[in-house]
Parts: sequence; structure tokens; C-alpha cells
Amino acid sequence: MACFIVSAAEAAVVTVVKKHEEKKEQNINKTDTQDQAVKIPMSKKLGWLNNMLLGGSALLMFEHVWHGEVVPWFPFLTAMYDKADTAEMLHEMATVGVTMACTVSLVWLGMCLVADALVKRAGKDETVTEHI
Repeated sequence: MACFIVSAAEAAVVTVVKKHEEKKEQNINKTDTQDQAVKIPMSKKLGWLNNMLLGGSALLMFEHVWHGEVVPWFPFLTAMYDKADTAEMLHEMATVGVTMACTVSLVWLGMCLVADALVKRAGKDETVTEHI
């Protein structure tokens, strides 16, 4: 009924953290003049997570609108009209919504690990070919 709200809330938190991380990276880039190893900035990785969460939330919201569970008038969620339906909705958010958000976050973590490994390997390959 409203499981997409959990992912959307996580995306909102990730957006704030991403903005903070971008400012921190800009400050580091201004003060640090040394050559650093090539790596993917954390703000870019957080952007990936944000896109995954928002995309999933948008698709789920569309599906809920399609089935009439989300309506364009207050209170927007049809489950909010009845206390029993509200309890069921909150239970769904706590189980299905949290599980989906955690799954997306774990997939993102795997993506980051693979991307870092690929960048690290590409950096090693460049240093090997430079010495040849």
C-alpha cells in the first residue's frame, strides 16, 4: 500500500548526505594539491544509490496509483481512511518497504565494491604499461 514511502524517505536522507559529501570533497580538492590515486568520489556513489531508490519508489508509486491505492486527494493513501487498513499499511511499510530499501542498499554496496575493484585494477594496469 505504501511501501514506496520507505525508499523515498531513504532517498531524501541520501540526498542530504550526498550534498554534505560534495561540499566536503570540494574543500578537500581546494586544499589538497598532491596527486591522489584515481578513485570514484563518494558523492558519485551516493548519487547512484539515490537514483536507484528514487527510480524504484517512482515505479512502485505508479503501480499503487494504477491499483487505486494512492489517490490525488487528501489523505492520498486509501489505507488512511480506516484504522484497520492503516495498521496493515504500517505493517507493510515495516516489513516489505524496509526489506526493499535494504535490498537496494545492499545491491548498491556490491556495485560500489565492484566499481572500486575495477578502478583499482585499471590503475594497476596503467602503472604496469607505463613502465614497459
